[in-house]
Amino acid sequence: MNGAPETAWAKTSRQRSPEFEVIRYVSKFMQLSEAEAKIILENINFRAYKKGDILLREGQISNLCYFNVKGCVRQYYLMDGEEKTTNFYTEGQPISPNEGTFKKKPSKFYLSCLEDCILSVGTPEDEVRFFQKFPQFETVCRIAVEDELGKSQHDFAAFMLSSPEERYLNLINTRPELIDRVPQYQLASYLGVTPESLSRIRKRIMGR
Repeated sequence: MNGAPETAWAKTSRQRSPEFEVIRYVSKFMQLSEAEAKIILENINFRAYKKGDILLREGQISNLCYFNVKGCVRQYYLMDGEEKTTNFYTEGQPISPNEGTFKKKPSKFYLSCLEDCILSVGTPEDEVRFFQKFPQFETVCRIAVEDELGKSQHDFAAFMLSSPEERYLNLINTRPELIDRVPQYQLASYLGVTPESLSRIRKRIMGR
């Protein structure tokens, strides 16, 4: 017996397309009907970026915020001529410049594409128009922002209270894909150690 015809949303889910990553993220905060998913997708702009593209520079005022659907974006500060990596954004993560959405303050950090990326891109004007047309999604957006803030606070506290080895073990458990996707010297900077120290930590763990 033939099954029911495949819906557009089911097809999107199966293909793991950029659109699917956005809908999967929103679905963490509300149950979406196919009609609501279609509304969201019709109001999203996707852009492709090349490896090495700079999305944001120190001192720049950004009017864009992003959602990563493919690739890896690195956040780093430039301190005394040395890059200090503070975050990596991979598939399914929002990227808000200036540590908050649309604050219109000069950035203190850089955002750079570590890989070829596909990002959804929005502006304050896009957000206002969308919420005017579909006010039911404004609450979802607020919940999502609060969720990301809570994660950032938790991650910062965990970083401050853990040893370098504990940070690396936590990375293996929570974001293992970064081990193969990120150069070791950037990973070391992210963990707050030198590349040499990271190499010793990895050898010590592998030798157990």
